[in-house]
Amino acid sequence: MQGPSAYSTASLRVAGRRDSGGDIAADPSLDTKHFRVCRFIMETGVKLCMHSVPVATACVLYHRFFERVSIHAYEPYLVAMSCVYLAGKVEEQHIRTRDIINVSHRYFNSGSTPLECDKEFWNLRDSVVQCELLILRQLNFQVSFEHPHKNLLHYLLSVKSLVNRHAWSRTPVAETSWALLRDCYHGAMVICHRPQHIAIAMLYLALNSYGVELPAGEREWWQVLCDDVMKADIDAVIADLLQLYDMEAKCI
Repeated sequence: MQGPSAYSTASLRVAGRRDSGGDIAADPSLDTKHFRVCRFIMETGVKLCMHSVPVATACVLYHRFFERVSIHAYEPYLVAMSCVYLAGKVEEQHIRTRDIINVSHRYFNSGSTPLECDKEFWNLRDSVVQCELLILRQLNFQVSFEHPHKNLLHYLLSVKSLVNRHAWSRTPVAETSWALLRDCYHGAMVICHRPQHIAIAMLYLALNSYGVELPAGEREWWQVLCDDVMKADIDAVIADLLQLYDMEAKCI
C-alpha cells in the first residue's frame, strides 16, 4: 500500500458524503481491512510513545466512526491518523500532527526520510485536521469512553490475593490478561461488550490458559467480582477474541 505522502490531496480528503451506514458487523469481508487499520493505529501509537489508554481510545474512535459510515466513503488510514490525533487530545497526551504524519509515512515507506514541510505536507496536515472534525460530528462529540483497563486492574488485584503467591509469580497471568485486552481492540468487539465483561473474560481466559484455579465458594469468582456477568457473556467475549486471532492468521 502507498504511504500517506503518496496520496493526492483529493484522495486524502474526505471522499464525499456517501454515508450509507456503517460496515462494522455488517460485511464480514471488511473485517480484515479494519483489523489491519487497527494494527496500524497500535503500531503507530507505540512509535509515538502513547500510553495504552490513548491508543485504546483511538481504536474505539475508529470503530465508532465506521459503525456509522461506510469504509468505501472515507480513506480508513486517514481516519486512523485523525483518531490518533483526537485520542491524544481526549486522553490529555497531545501528539503533534507532524509526528503522526511522519510516523505514518515511515510505516508505509520503510527507511524513508521525514517529509519536508512543503505544500504536500500541509495539504496532508489539513486533511488530518478536517477528518478530525468529521469524526467529532459523526460521533456527536461523544468521544470519552469507559475502557476495561481499570476493571481489569481491580480484578487482577482481587484474584492475586486469592492465589498462592508462589503460583502467581510462576505464571504470567497478569501479563497475559493485559496482552489479551490489547488484542481486543483490533476488532469491533470492544464496542459490542460491556467493559466489565471484557475485563472478566480476559482474566478468565488467562487463568484457564495456565491452569490456575481459584478457591471454590458459593458463587463463581467472576460473579463475585462482577454481579451482572454470566458465563454466556464470558463465552461470547472469548469467541469474538478467537475470531480476531483467526483473522490475524489471514493477515500474515
